[in-house]
Amino acid sequence: MTNDQLSFIHGQRSIVNLKSDSKTRIYRAKPLPHNGGSAMNRYKLPQRLRLITACLGIFVSVAWAGQTGKISGKVIDAASGDPLPGANILIEGTSLGAASDLEGYYFIINISPGTYTISSGMIGYQKMRVENVKVAVDRTTTMDFKLKQTVLDLGESITVVAERPLVQKDLTATASSVAAEEIQLMPVESVQDILQLQAGIIQDSNGDLHIRGGRTSEIAYMVDGVSVSDPYSGKIAVNINQEAIQEIKVISGTFNAEYGKVMSGVVEVVTKEPESRFQAGGSFYLGDYLSSDKTTFYNIDDLNPAAIYNTQIYLTGPAPVFGNKLSYYLSLRKYYNDGWLYGQRRYNPTDSSNFQSPDAIYEESSGDNQPVALNDNLQYFANAKLVYKLSLAIKLNYSFLGDLSELQYYDHLYKYNPDGHLSNHQYGYTHIVNWNHMLSPSAFYTFNLSQYYMNFKSHLYKDLEDPRYADPVLLRNREDVYSFLTGGTRMTHFERSTTVSTAKLDLTSQLTKMHQIKTGLEFKHNQIEVLSQLAYYNGVPGGGYFSVEDYFNFGINKHEPVEVAAYLQDKIELKNMTVNAGLRYDYFNSRGKVPTDLRDPSNEHQREKGYVDAATKQQFSPRIGIAFPISASGVVHTSYGHFFQIPPYEYLYVNPRFAVAPGGLSTRMGNANLEPQSTVIYEVGFQQELLNQIGIDVTGFYKDARNLLGANIYETYVLGDRYARYENLDYGNIRGITLSVNKRPTVADHLTVSFDYTYQTAEGNASDPDHEFYNKQSTPPKKSNIQVVPLNWDQQHTINLVLSYNNPKLFGVGLIGQFQSGLPYTPAIQSMETTFENSGRKPMNYNVDLRLFKQVRLGKMQNTIFLKVYNLFDRRNEITVYDDTGRAAYSLVSHYISERQGHVNSLEEWLKRPDYYSEPRKVVVGVDFEL
Repeated sequence: MTNDQLSFIHGQRSIVNLKSDSKTRIYRAKPLPHNGGSAMNRYKLPQRLRLITACLGIFVSVAWAGQTGKISGKVIDAASGDPLPGANILIEGTSLGAASDLEGYYFIINISPGTYTISSGMIGYQKMRVENVKVAVDRTTTMDFKLKQTVLDLGESITVVAERPLVQKDLTATASSVAAEEIQLMPVESVQDILQLQAGIIQDSNGDLHIRGGRTSEIAYMVDGVSVSDPYSGKIAVNINQEAIQEIKVISGTFNAEYGKVMSGVVEVVTKEPESRFQAGGSFYLGDYLSSDKTTFYNIDDLNPAAIYNTQIYLTGPAPVFGNKLSYYLSLRKYYNDGWLYGQRRYNPTDSSNFQSPDAIYEESSGDNQPVALNDNLQYFANAKLVYKLSLAIKLNYSFLGDLSELQYYDHLYKYNPDGHLSNHQYGYTHIVNWNHMLSPSAFYTFNLSQYYMNFKSHLYKDLEDPRYADPVLLRNREDVYSFLTGGTRMTHFERSTTVSTAKLDLTSQLTKMHQIKTGLEFKHNQIEVLSQLAYYNGVPGGGYFSVEDYFNFGINKHEPVEVAAYLQDKIELKNMTVNAGLRYDYFNSRGKVPTDLRDPSNEHQREKGYVDAATKQQFSPRIGIAFPISASGVVHTSYGHFFQIPPYEYLYVNPRFAVAPGGLSTRMGNANLEPQSTVIYEVGFQQELLNQIGIDVTGFYKDARNLLGANIYETYVLGDRYARYENLDYGNIRGITLSVNKRPTVADHLTVSFDYTYQTAEGNASDPDHEFYNKQSTPPKKSNIQVVPLNWDQQHTINLVLSYNNPKLFGVGLIGQFQSGLPYTPAIQSMETTFENSGRKPMNYNVDLRLFKQVRLGKMQNTIFLKVYNLFDRRNEITVYDDTGRAAYSLVSHYISERQGHVNSLEEWLKRPDYYSEPRKVVVGVDFEL
């Protein structure tokens, strides 16, 4: 606190024993259970107490709605149990504080997530300090104080070490939080690694995440209160440096009204706040893949200690000259991974071959036979946060997130022609400006302006007219469908950019000790640009070869949809019940066109009104959640809500010229008039604390999904010409149960345990919006599903186990164990399905990751030396399988094709798919340091 604040408090004679040389007695205890709220400004206090209450309320430093937590409780006399009005409660090292009302209640709102020390005192009572108080996003931490009477200025205080509550009594829907201290102990490399450890989240065979059985695009991603979901694809738009994260929160149940455009889950990331004193630190490590399985992974035995490396630094503290008004947090990171999938340069892109005539076969092979990485990954991260305190009631924040990545995705065709394959380039940045204004001790508003930009490019060479582009006919010179390419270059040039500008106003008011009201209004403008081109060969795009997909999306296409949202939410904290109730309104205007005659979408007949504006979309969605205690350490919660989401914009705007390719079905067409997809979620759960160390959470859920994205086949007036148009056709249902067990560490064992088990079934009529399009393209055409089938990500059994042992005097260990039952696949022989879709099951998978570390102090520098081992047992987990065997290691192809004499490669070489397996054992060694 500032000297002015301390002078004010001392002048009111409401704080005792603030001397730094106070004698302190330390105890360890958990916070007393308490269910009440606080509304210190709603009681008629004496004038002096009202003045203290009002001024201390203004001292509260506000942060974003939905990005902060709350502390509330009661201050009583330890001997008599009577409430103590006018007691001061302070969060040490900050300007946050409050005073208790006539009933002894207090609250402190807008606290950034983290660990704090809370103190309470008043004239005639011994000061009490509580250390290690954890605050999480959107949660109320209860902290009661029992003050003992004493003679003034004895110079003694009592210090209590708080234990994080194992039961969240205000939790009305399933949510989990992972703090920076926990992340630091885990063997994880990215945000996705952290998310996979949360109950109800699974990763499919493509590496995409699904929350409680929903599609991957049904997740909302937020950073510091701002949506960073890419509206085009539905995935996260910015890469986040895990070292800059203060807390990750995952909401997998129902969502409060402040969350929109989400049907399955919310991932909130809160980045680190600047520190009150200067700090600097960083991390550095090196490593490589260490596996003996060179049969599966070509070149895996070529050890290079620098094949994987990471360098990171950070600086934080108050800015010089500005005193304590301006503070900063800055971090930079570079990460490189050479990958584990290699090709061999047997051929150069200009090499030519001919296998059409058995009497005139020739093969040109001018490569140097050197190994070439085919899934390497280079990433840069930059994070900055500036906090300027204009006054005690107003704070201005600016945040910047930036990332740049260059990577390849393995393509089996290019294994022996690796220089002809595409590379991918992505960069993005996010600006966030936040104005916080405290209107009264119990009300504040935030006005936020943000913009994020993401650019993705996929090409071989940057210049369309680069002379290294080869004749595209070389891409057609394959010996057969089981042979690798012997030359040629990918001609595709694809670029996509997304700019999202947002203005958001939120108001939060603690109306009474029971009611906390939140309301807000948001406006969002999206700008999407898609540029699809073909590289030149002999001065002609694509060398003159026609490509359906490239043709329909050729050129620059711009779209600027608009979104508006408003919400009203009430958190009611009664003595024996917590209720979250809210209503949300969403408005969407795609600002697109749709054909008036779906049999003539390109308006070949030149109708006067060939196209009309797409209709605007509006909906209201109610949400409610209830939690009530059934014992001193047990809570039951139940929740229900309606959730809506416009499909990813990719499906609204694909093929914007509405052109239809002649001669069959090869065209897909967007639909700017798509309705919002919808989900109704029901949930009931139970939390119980055991033995003061263990917390158990059991939750059952059911989701009914309707109006999901699918494809409808239309025939034009030209006989035989057909196209697929995206419409709201698909449906599904998901049901399941999760069991979570958590043990917190004690002084004796230093052991933290987190265990969760999820059983769920995810069924629907289709997993992919293009499912019907592919079915009708096959020969013979496949019939549509007339019953629900397991979805591609229907992982029925999932187990996560996280163990952390952290003894600063000895060493530390972090261990992650994961088990997943097999994902479904469709059995088929020679591409003919032998039973219904997704009736087979892939093998189960398991994995163990390890982190060992030792803290070493050198002068003023705190160092942590660590070893991380991923896939400790070098397990070959089968991610993708052959549909005729259900295994990744072998196929029955050799049994039903004629004898094959391959010139480029053998059948065995082609069927050996390293990309069908998870990555092999990875080992890194490094050091963290802090000044």
